[in-house]
Amino acid sequence: MISESELRAIIGQVLEEMQSNHKSEQTKKDEACCELKDITEVDLRKQILVPDAQNVKALLKMKESTPARIGVWRAGPRYKTETMIRFRADHAVAQDAVFTDVSDEFIRKTNLITIKTKCKDRDQYLTRPDLGRVIDDEGVLTLRNKCIRAPKVQIYIADGLSSTAVETNAAEALPVIVQGLENYSISVGTPFFLKYGRVAAMDHISEILEPEVICVLIGERPGLITAESMSAYITYRARIGIPEANRNLISNIHKGGTPAVEAGAHIADLIKLMLEKKTSGLNLRS
Repeated sequence: MISESELRAIIGQVLEEMQSNHKSEQTKKDEACCELKDITEVDLRKQILVPDAQNVKALLKMKESTPARIGVWRAGPRYKTETMIRFRADHAVAQDAVFTDVSDEFIRKTNLITIKTKCKDRDQYLTRPDLGRVIDDEGVLTLRNKCIRAPKVQIYIADGLSSTAVETNAAEALPVIVQGLENYSISVGTPFFLKYGRVAAMDHISEILEPEVICVLIGERPGLITAESMSAYITYRARIGIPEANRNLISNIHKGGTPAVEAGAHIADLIKLMLEKKTSGLNLRS
């Protein structure tokens, strides 16, 4: 017959083994969770979701020719779970790019003077485009006191509709543009950062600093393909109220489009051409 002390020892041993097994299972679960990959890192162009595709090679060739979401398949009349989760994840990335300000760390690293438009915050920037086209009074004073007046070329960075695009590309593109222009013996004004800036803010800035050519590197509205797309808008003798046709645009500056360094060199060449032809936009092509 088992004594009470022996029974307690057996029960204690069983409980220890149960606890040990529980910890082991939990560790396995934790390790499995850590091994989960970021779904946004999956390359959609190489992903095959069509079951038993008759011509995988042709499908991949078609997917590689476009960033559009094709061949995602379905579960009845609806998207498959993986497709829907990826859609929501990419949408969240796009929202973050729109609603998040460019970080103070980026401003410190680029060592740029910072001004802003008449927008008080991000919400007002999104709802009042008109205020994003006008520099506030403090910004006007900063430009007049700290920037070179009447340079050949004025370049600046604006957050626009994607902080992610600016932080990813602007720091690489800006020095390439400046260096390219200096190689052409073209003087460049004092670069700066504009917060809550719309494209047309360049017209107000041009009237304040009076450059011959003005160029803004600005974050573009993000989509479900990428939130990193930056553009360069360039205008000769910009002024408030000029037609949009007077601007030149270099878009899709990101790793999946035109890399920032390559775009910088192209921008410098385009600015040189504007100065030679003394015009921009549609007139530059005639």
